[in-house]
Amino acid sequence: MCILHLNKTNSIPNKKMKISMNFLRLSILLSFIVSTTMVYSQKLKKNQFHNPLALQRADPFVTKTADGTYYFIATAPEYDRIEIRSSKTINGIKEAKPVVVWRKHTKGIMGNHIWAPELHRIDGKWYIYFAAGSAEEKWKIRMYALSNPSEDPTKGEWKEEGQIVTKKDVFALDATTFEHKGQRYLIWVDRGPGNVVNTSLYIAKMTSPTTVDEKQVVISQPDYDWEMHTYKVNEGPAVLIKNGKVFLTFSASATDATYCLGLLWAKEGADLLDPKSWNKLDKPVFFTNEKFKRYGPGHNSFTVSEDGKTDIMIYHARDYEKIKGDALSDPNRHTHARVLKWTKDGMPDFGQDIDDNDMALKTKKK
Repeated sequence: MCILHLNKTNSIPNKKMKISMNFLRLSILLSFIVSTTMVYSQKLKKNQFHNPLALQRADPFVTKTADGTYYFIATAPEYDRIEIRSSKTINGIKEAKPVVVWRKHTKGIMGNHIWAPELHRIDGKWYIYFAAGSAEEKWKIRMYALSNPSEDPTKGEWKEEGQIVTKKDVFALDATTFEHKGQRYLIWVDRGPGNVVNTSLYIAKMTSPTTVDEKQVVISQPDYDWEMHTYKVNEGPAVLIKNGKVFLTFSASATDATYCLGLLWAKEGADLLDPKSWNKLDKPVFFTNEKFKRYGPGHNSFTVSEDGKTDIMIYHARDYEKIKGDALSDPNRHTHARVLKWTKDGMPDFGQDIDDNDMALKTKKK
């Protein structure tokens, strides 16, 4: 009894001591986390980003609305659904909760390989353009559209508008749309002309948000070695109109460390349906840089900073080179953001030899 009594008595201060020590450890840990977060936040300058913005999200597309809301959409690694995130800041995308707005079919079309969704506001409606195979034939890739009249694309009902039908209609994907001088255009990817298997970029005028005109022309196909690693590829078009030019970035080669961005441009007043209007750089503008652990950057989109004054490029990349198995089965293409600068000649400066957040500090050329 005496021994039992002594153990009970001694256990009270021991428990108190343990609680105090645990509380002290927790306090120290919380202080460290808070101080670290504050220091990290203080290090971020204007237009610097908490990269990666989204883990395991490829083919990222960000659009900013008139009220300043950013909507983020991308390819999920399971290739089975479409999600949207919303945020009042670009950095806020990192913590924004994904809202699933559509899932693949269990049978037939739109049943496999749900790729590269883009979100656009057209004539008072939201549209999502995306690529998909069929449940039975995953490589039977075509372009499809969804629509939603809601002001907020994460709410309301999404309606399936069906396939965007084109004349080639062999391997259609990566649709993007833009308006220029009162005319809406669609640029997309399909097999190129001739007998050589490749993917090329096509353009056409749109006759509605889900249909294209009969005149459909190729404006780019793989011409250089950097576009032909493993596969001959031009894909992932993204448009930016500025400085009297229509700029078009695209991605080339396989989706591994050889993936990279190329650049086309046409004069603002040119006939965009004339292939001769388009100029193409003979070298990639953004590609693997081991120094920054940036491997296979590509399939970008463009948006603007919160104050509307700075162009921002959103893209995906891996942080390692070696991939086990098929690159498309590797989920670790992460979304990044970086400032896009401009040269004195009005051309985009992608900052190949500069890290993401250092682009915000780069001296602007006059």
